[in-house]
Amino acid sequence: MPQIPEKIHELTVGQLAARSGAAVSALHFYEAKGLIASRRTGGNQRRFSRDTLRRVAFIRAAQRVGIPLATIRSALAELPEERTPTREDWARLSEAWRAELDERITQLNRLRDHLTDCIGCGCLSLDTCVLSNPDDKFGERRAGSRLMAEGH
Repeated sequence: MPQIPEKIHELTVGQLAARSGAAVSALHFYEAKGLIASRRTGGNQRRFSRDTLRRVAFIRAAQRVGIPLATIRSALAELPEERTPTREDWARLSEAWRAELDERITQLNRLRDHLTDCIGCGCLSLDTCVLSNPDDKFGERRAGSRLMAEGH
């Protein structure tokens, strides 16, 4: 991993990509979404502060566990002066995200169990299958792909 001399306080997008492991395109995307910020030089080149490395690491770690970028952005925006997250910030935010992740795990387990039932059943009934027709209230009264007005 390329080392950045201590005297360098700003990084080019290429240096940030090399150090963070994120593609340049991902860094541009993060910037466009307001997750990281840069300043522009006189030649219109991006320069990122060194602490952007920690911010990118935070973003990527949160993404790896399935946290949506919008949620990450909201969390970062809540930090005082949008500073770089600390270890304590990560602990607090990850605890808050834990319930959301637990709910997703529950949903995925439910889907897996329905899939197992489907494979065991073999019917793949479009009328009653919980996978292809979940929560179909109207299907109990009428078959078909669209809701027709009563009396037709």
